[in-house]
Amino acid sequence: MVLPFQTLPDSKLPLVGTTIFTVMTAEARKHGAINLSQGFPDFDPEPELLAALARIITQPVHQYAPMAGLPRLREWIAAHHRHHYAAAYDPESEITVTSGGTEALYAAITAFVGAGDEVICFDPSYDVYVPAVELQGGKAIRIPMHSPQFSFDWDAVASALSPRTKLLLLNNPHNPTGRVFTKADLQALRQLAARHPFLILADEVYEHMVFDGRTHLSMAADPDLQSRSLVVGSFGKNLHITGWKVGWCVAPAPLTTEFRKVHQYLTFSTATPLQEALVSYLEPCGEAALSGLAAFYQQKRDRLANLLSGSRLRRIPSAGTYFELYDYSAISDLNDREFCLKLVRENGVAAIPVSVFYADSIDSRIIRLCFAKSDTTLVQAAERLSVL
Repeated sequence: MVLPFQTLPDSKLPLVGTTIFTVMTAEARKHGAINLSQGFPDFDPEPELLAALARIITQPVHQYAPMAGLPRLREWIAAHHRHHYAAAYDPESEITVTSGGTEALYAAITAFVGAGDEVICFDPSYDVYVPAVELQGGKAIRIPMHSPQFSFDWDAVASALSPRTKLLLLNNPHNPTGRVFTKADLQALRQLAARHPFLILADEVYEHMVFDGRTHLSMAADPDLQSRSLVVGSFGKNLHITGWKVGWCVAPAPLTTEFRKVHQYLTFSTATPLQEALVSYLEPCGEAALSGLAAFYQQKRDRLANLLSGSRLRRIPSAGTYFELYDYSAISDLNDREFCLKLVRENGVAAIPVSVFYADSIDSRIIRLCFAKSDTTLVQAAERLSVL
């Protein structure tokens, strides 16, 4: 006799609900609003990439790719890291193609974090990090970044380090604040690493979106830090194809071995036609496309900033990513969640409240806008925001 099902098992993530990105995108659709909330472009990728996919899709490329990724794509990733960071990674044993940057982050956390381990990250933090840590029985130690500077507080990191610290999770360029590492940040990190044995998980998916003449300071570029780092990148971000969900993780062979043990049971491999299309496009012209990415997105950042310069929104300049923060305290006393809901429902623009990225829901009346949009979209959104 089968007993009737009566109660749900205890939730592993009792405090987690539908993400704010899903909520705001649904609100945008419901109200016909302009969506500057979720981080994806509303314009097409390069025609040559689409042509490569159309050509590849008719060929016999519809079975599993190798678990670690197509060899030619891993070779391109290795060449990419040599070119930009003078970093040597073996395509066979140190590079893994993943189903997006998020899969790479989850696989890395699962591979190295266990019950009782601590993971240090900076708040506001991308919403994937903490649930992934907690699902492994770990504890996230969240170091707040305070407006308007949103600087990385290395003294607080030093105080938070303990014998239980397994992983330092770094997001550079940083979403949602747009902060990027400086040489002083890198030096502070080196000093901590010299005294403590933590691993580094470096979320660098916005590596080529660094503005105003700045240089991206990758963990891959520093030999001492590279030896303990798993570095995550994203074709989706770099090539305007977030829906393809193709990323990578580079790491020294011993770390990659453990990473792949999880990856093989998480997704096993990433869609073969997409990998083939990427190789076909990247080998002849990939670096050329990436070389103009910073200028491309800086122009969009500045376009939106200029359009909003006469508004009551106060810009907090972004040094990287394709997001910028705006302070609305001159407009409303509503908390940022309520303000964003009012904004999407009454003014037709979807934004993200920054408090959702904090453990303690710190509310400084700041919203995040995504400027990875067509100029037409940016103009229309600015018109609606400028009347607030």
